[in-house]
Amino acid sequence: MRHARSPLLLLALAPCLAFAAQDPKPEIKREASTPQANGVVHTLRTIPEACARIEGQFTGQAADPYKFALARTSANCQPRARLVDANKVKPSTQDGWIFNDKIVVPSQSCGTQSAVVRIWRKSATNAPPDLDAQGRSRIYLKDATDELKAKGAPAVPMFAVAMAVEGTPCAK
Repeated sequence: MRHARSPLLLLALAPCLAFAAQDPKPEIKREASTPQANGVVHTLRTIPEACARIEGQFTGQAADPYKFALARTSANCQPRARLVDANKVKPSTQDGWIFNDKIVVPSQSCGTQSAVVRIWRKSATNAPPDLDAQGRSRIYLKDATDELKAKGAPAVPMFAVAMAVEGTPCAK
């Protein structure tokens, strides 16, 4: 009898294991956040390198249960990284992307639904210029334009963001 339960237990856990196997282990380990009420705007994550903040809010509507928005952190902020749509660039570890973060926000009014944000990052291997005789790191316009013509534009770090609502919708 004990051996008969093991396959049933595995069959019951199979959907959970399949869902967990979809995402690699993120660099940032975090628990699901506190459930959020409908209509309350909350910050999901700030990415200072891209001068961006990811915001969201549960709407309480079955057709569109959650709204995501990207907001600029400051008008004076100069981005040092690009923020791109993960659905367009299709990040993968084979292409040098690193699974950075997974944010799960449950709905307070519908416990079976959660907003999920997956963030991937791709580093750039840019180094500051060597120090000159005076101990300063300088970039000269002529040298920079010659290097740009020879090598092309330098790579910049990128963050790919995928936003989704997961779980079963609540009847309204």
